[in-house]
Amino acid sequence: MNPKVLWPKRPSPLLYQLLTPPTTALSSSTPAQHVPFPPPSPTPKTPPLSALPTKAFLRSLLFTSVMASPLMMPCLSILKSMVDSQSILLSPAKNPLVNYLLRRTVYDHFCAGVNETEVRRTVQDMKDLGYKGVILGYARESIAKVEDIDQTQSAEAKQEGLDRAVDEWKQGTLRTLKMLGEGNYLAVKLTGAGPAAVEALSRGDLTPPPRIQEAMTEICDAVAAQGSRVWIDAEQQIFQTAIDAWAVDLMRKYNQNEANGPVVLNTYQAYLKSSTATLNTHLRLAQKEGWAMGVKLVRGAYIAHDHRDRIHDTKAETDQNYDHIVESLITRQYPLGGQPDQPFPTVRLFVASHNGESVRKACALFRHRMVNGLPAIPVEVGQLQGMADEVSLGMVGGAADGTVPGVFKCLAWGSTEECLHFLLRRAVENRSGMQRTRDTARALRGEAWRRWAGEN
Repeated sequence: MNPKVLWPKRPSPLLYQLLTPPTTALSSSTPAQHVPFPPPSPTPKTPPLSALPTKAFLRSLLFTSVMASPLMMPCLSILKSMVDSQSILLSPAKNPLVNYLLRRTVYDHFCAGVNETEVRRTVQDMKDLGYKGVILGYARESIAKVEDIDQTQSAEAKQEGLDRAVDEWKQGTLRTLKMLGEGNYLAVKLTGAGPAAVEALSRGDLTPPPRIQEAMTEICDAVAAQGSRVWIDAEQQIFQTAIDAWAVDLMRKYNQNEANGPVVLNTYQAYLKSSTATLNTHLRLAQKEGWAMGVKLVRGAYIAHDHRDRIHDTKAETDQNYDHIVESLITRQYPLGGQPDQPFPTVRLFVASHNGESVRKACALFRHRMVNGLPAIPVEVGQLQGMADEVSLGMVGGAADGTVPGVFKCLAWGSTEECLHFLLRRAVENRSGMQRTRDTARALRGEAWRRWAGEN
């Protein structure tokens, strides 16, 4: 079912060129020296998608087929009309029928549940499939609407509303953490803290307001005490400069323990032209100041909101940049180059990608270095619930000796209304990555045929 990838026994100049991003897409600085990716591990004999329960499999087959078809555009338009709608006809909060239809369709495919009982059941389902763990996030967020704040309120009433939103976000995030166990990840979206966060982030404030700072400290203290990890999600570009600054401060504070590794991970979006330089700057800062870097690497999910000129011109350039960063980090090199023997900070990498080729390359390179005793960094990989199951399940059950990255599934929870922005981004992501969606649909159809034919 998985597409066959042909790897040459020895890396050719063409392969080397394909795996190395053009300097115009990265920087005029000297690029890092590269070690071409080794061949991947053999394809597992058991079909990966055979592990999916029948109900989950049929739902995946249905939704992925729709997302890979012309029906995707009208479905996307309907979902867009529901986001932030106040109409009694379209709002899931006001229309029980709309809420029910969303719950039984797209919500159940992409989201973990609306309460602790449902979420714990979903988490256990993921563990039963063989995943090392999960990443769980509270889906509540805001999308750059500072103007929605009522400016006619008194200063005292306005502040009470801002503080209440922060407190609700903090409590929701701490509730999320309680649903996780040791070694799992808590996903935190800073705009979920409401208008106070949106205002501060959109202004580019390099330090959060006191109320948000206190909430973030309480959350990170609880994460560290539980033995879990927290990653700070990337968001729209209007927020990202401040998010990076807040995340670096958290890493500076919580990533000091060498034995336990990084507690806090920041998210870097490889589709941004500035991503390599930003990551390089943070790596050098970590090395200089003596704290560990936590890196969650994604391609990017805000293309509908972000400035197009700040994004790589082609998908191929984004793919090259993504693989370049992964290779640099696993081989303990700075993405923008430098002396081979210069000190490199402690780094933990989470490869968050639905691109099967990128994930397999990362896993193959990590395994090659571990088996041969070469310097490397801790690596884990993961995909979102309801997406790229053929990639995720194809890596589950790898070597137990630590030579294969652990595999996670990323889950979001919240009410149907709270999850609408999250669901819309998943739909947009599937539309923009249409070839990947078609590959998944093809794999699911192959699994359907295998089950129908009774093949092993």
